[in-house]
Amino acid sequence: MSLHRGSRGPHVAALGGGHGLFATLSALRLITQNITAIVTVADDGGSSGRLRQEFNTIPPGDLRMALSALCDDGEWGQTWRDVLQHRFTSDGPMNGHALGNLLIVTMWEQLGDVVAGLDWVGDLLRIKGRVVPMSPIPLEIEADVEEDGTLRKYRGQVAVATARGRVKHVELIPENPPAQPEAVEAIRDAEWVVFGPGSWYTSVIPHLMVPQLHEALVQTKARKVMALNLGTEWETKGMSPADHVRSFHEHAPDVSLDVIIADPGSIDDLDGMDSIANELGAALMLRQVRMTENHALHDALRLAAAYRDAFEGTVGDVE
Repeated sequence: MSLHRGSRGPHVAALGGGHGLFATLSALRLITQNITAIVTVADDGGSSGRLRQEFNTIPPGDLRMALSALCDDGEWGQTWRDVLQHRFTSDGPMNGHALGNLLIVTMWEQLGDVVAGLDWVGDLLRIKGRVVPMSPIPLEIEADVEEDGTLRKYRGQVAVATARGRVKHVELIPENPPAQPEAVEAIRDAEWVVFGPGSWYTSVIPHLMVPQLHEALVQTKARKVMALNLGTEWETKGMSPADHVRSFHEHAPDVSLDVIIADPGSIDDLDGMDSIANELGAALMLRQVRMTENHALHDALRLAAAYRDAFEGTVGDVE
């Protein structure tokens, strides 16, 4: 497959949320403009959680992050990215709110249409691509977490993300929620679907539990690439990179993977990673994708190069 189809690049559907999806989109926009970000809608903390509760709407924060990531590097894009990400600090009720969250909710109230509102904000920012929610309704995450040999239930994204035990399984509330039609269409029309990096059980796995998204992921002709995290968070404490892939497969055994991208510095058991990749029929691609100065963060240029190689079929290891 040629990397560039016309001048805009391959059609890519990127699934996730928060800082992980921000890293993915910051890289993908360097190699294609045909991007649809499909964003989780289960956030219940901070500014997003307050707006979700007050206006009975889907949380805007992860959608704002995705829009910001797709801004170009010119003065217009970077200025609007900073405006969108601006967070108020005060002693009053505006404290902690991100301006972009308020702008997005305003557009939803003005237009009465979630996707149209996001498209308008995207046009204002002149983003490369499109941002849509994975579901038109706000969702909650419930997880079974093992703590000291006892299985406990946690409900809510913040509660699950900060649980001190090991997450064993997650579910969505309500069960079997509807998918955003534009998200389903983007997956069906994609050439590549991208999972990760990101908070595994609260940003990556939830997409697999929306029935129409799951069905589209099974039926699409798109190839699928997973980019693994550079480390673990509270919700994946004690999990190896191979465990991340296994948990994905356990939640959706019928969703295939074609390529797994991993930074060599994050792999503690290469044989284990090779084993799970071979079991799933996926090519394991080892690439240095972390920043030189901050090993906890992805480097947009390096991650873009890895995605480019995956899309072009250059999946051998690079020293």
